[in-house]
Amino acid sequence: MNERGRWHSCRRPRLYFSWANAYFYKVCWPKFWNFVVYLLENIFVMKRFIIAFAVAVSVVACGSQQKKSVPQPAIVQPVQYTYRVKNVYPHATHCYTQGLQYVDGVMWEGTGEYGSSQIVTYELGEDAPRVELSLPASEFGEGITLLNGELFQLTWESNVCHVYDVATRKKLRDYRYPGEGWGLTSDGEKLYMSNGTATIYRVDPTTFRREGRITVTLRGEALNYINELEWIDGKIWANVYTTDYIIIINPATGVVEGVVDCSHLLPEKDVEDDTDVLNGIAYDQQTKRIFLTGKRWNKLFEVEIIKR
Repeated sequence: MNERGRWHSCRRPRLYFSWANAYFYKVCWPKFWNFVVYLLENIFVMKRFIIAFAVAVSVVACGSQQKKSVPQPAIVQPVQYTYRVKNVYPHATHCYTQGLQYVDGVMWEGTGEYGSSQIVTYELGEDAPRVELSLPASEFGEGITLLNGELFQLTWESNVCHVYDVATRKKLRDYRYPGEGWGLTSDGEKLYMSNGTATIYRVDPTTFRREGRITVTLRGEALNYINELEWIDGKIWANVYTTDYIIIINPATGVVEGVVDCSHLLPEKDVEDDTDVLNGIAYDQQTKRIFLTGKRWNKLFEVEIIKR
């Protein structure tokens, strides 16, 4: 009895564990391995994700590092110039000079102010300019330039450029443009136009469409109030409105490569109550002479530019 009891007491647990083992191997064990496989697969997925993320971060970091390592353009220090007066000529004090150009022995000058904007011509030494063209009282004349037998004249706020035949003085056409008109010059093919900001536009003379633009910068900073323009030996020379400075601009980059200090060009004894600022640059391409004047100045100066 006791032996059978012990036998039974031993057998019953063995039967119990046999059933548990069967259940474990048939049900739990496959689920366990499925879970292990799932875990391993996800670990591999996570590993690939982590690797991809690490690579992306590395690329971004390297790109940022490369961007930081790109050298910035060096700031150009402009050459400093002064002037020497070579000759002095009379200049009509009623001329509020906006544009100036010397062609074939004749000085062309565009004047401003409402009600008195004109285009006049004179030879050096003459004190009574000839009135060639007059604008309506509603228009304020601005920069002028001659190109291919045509005369271009900007207006300040009327958004129109008048084009005349140089030989006959007759108007050929008008062009419209946005914003203000200030200075105008030509390289012999294209026009270059300022509008009082730091921007100079390159303009097609046959359509007056803007084909490009530069921003005038001085020591890396934009320079506003670019006014009357003149093309001299591949550079744009410009008056800076209300100042005694003329700047020399690289037309490809807009960088100011030279600064001409024209302080005291007009002697104090010649300054009247209505005498205004320096404005007007003309260049004689044949003799390489440079002429300067200002709004309502009584003198026109031929100057030599000297490096300091």
